[in-house]
Amino acid sequence: MLNVPSQSFPAAGSQQRVAPAGQSRNKVALKPGHSLLDWIRLTKSGRDLTGLRGRLIEVTEEELKKHNTRNDCWTCIRGMVYNVSAYMDFHPGGEEELMRAAGIDSTELFDQVNALWAEYDWFQTDGTVNIIVYTKRKVGVNSFSKLFPCCPVLIVQTSHTVGKVQVCLHKSVKDKWMKVGQPLEHHDTFIQCKDRELFYRECVLVSKSDVTHDTQVLCLQLPPGSHMQVPVGRHVYLKTSLQGTDVVKPYTPVDQSLIPSSQSSAEMGSDLNLMIKLYPDGLLTSHLASLPIGSSLSVGGPEGSFSMRILHDVTHLYMLAAGTGFTPMARLIRLALQDLTSIRKIKLMFFNRQERDILWCSQLDELCTKEERFEVEYVLSEPTDSWKGRRGRIDACMLQNFLERPEKAKCLVCVCGPAKFTELAVQLVRQLDFSEEEIHIFQG
Repeated sequence: MLNVPSQSFPAAGSQQRVAPAGQSRNKVALKPGHSLLDWIRLTKSGRDLTGLRGRLIEVTEEELKKHNTRNDCWTCIRGMVYNVSAYMDFHPGGEEELMRAAGIDSTELFDQVNALWAEYDWFQTDGTVNIIVYTKRKVGVNSFSKLFPCCPVLIVQTSHTVGKVQVCLHKSVKDKWMKVGQPLEHHDTFIQCKDRELFYRECVLVSKSDVTHDTQVLCLQLPPGSHMQVPVGRHVYLKTSLQGTDVVKPYTPVDQSLIPSSQSSAEMGSDLNLMIKLYPDGLLTSHLASLPIGSSLSVGGPEGSFSMRILHDVTHLYMLAAGTGFTPMARLIRLALQDLTSIRKIKLMFFNRQERDILWCSQLDELCTKEERFEVEYVLSEPTDSWKGRRGRIDACMLQNFLERPEKAKCLVCVCGPAKFTELAVQLVRQLDFSEEEIHIFQG
């Protein structure tokens, strides 16, 4: 029997995950009785959603291609094949969007485009839509012959790019080996990241700190001996069980502060800080709001498409963020100020409804006074009469003044926020003659 990965269809969503520039991802109105909770109830009802009556079959690529219609729709994500026919009426992007994954391996679409699953939670359905693993390979073993304590972690980072990785294993006894053991399974082979199983770690909630009236930073401690340093611009998956179902959502980690101090436990890879907006009617966030310190949460990843290569030789870095779309910008700002001396100007335009919604406002202001290269402009759509900053919503005039292009400058414009904001922002940036290579949309 093959192992079944923990994640399943429908796929992940968040206001930070958007489609590439120019692609429409409108949310459609769902019929009554087709909410997320209704879908969970359906998966728990005992109805056979696979159409296989509990049988586990082997699915080849040719077989997968045959199931590409509205009433017989299969897709593959990370080597797991799913029958998503019953999900058509529950999908917030509509049938047309979901059919883009029909009969194909949609892993890359899931990871990079995310148009099929924007702004929606996804969750495990206890195997009710699982058919079989046919490409996925686990990395590692399930048992250990010997366990050795981990040495203390010492991290010395001299570069953000690596051209060669060399692993040195020391003998327990410094004698000559008379023979070499047998290679393990998958020796001398490589697998693509999209075929790698998502590994979850059981983390402990150690603290909560308020950022605004409806946003908190949750600090999660990784298991002893476990270290995870999430690259800038990448996200992790937070998973917890609700009503017997695993609900999963992506979040972009942040540092403890925008202002550099001593090296934190998060930078050492033993903690994770997640900035989360709490919605009273949100299935996952309402649960997180009431979660007591000491509770366990599963964290998977990291994943994402952002690459440090796009920052090479950049002289002017511009960021357009709305709401919690600020989270990937937070670490990017700190990275640029600390390590990327080639960047001469770093500017953030931060869109919110009210002044009380601005995340880390005091830290951003402090950073402006300390760093000559950094500037921030706040834009409020529902300001009070006493507000002296910019008002309104993103428009061409606003960006024309903000996005300067000095002669011989190499610019990069990063965008993150709700879907409609992101689509409009990218459209306006394009109208100002910025190329596709000069625009990056954060997906997590």
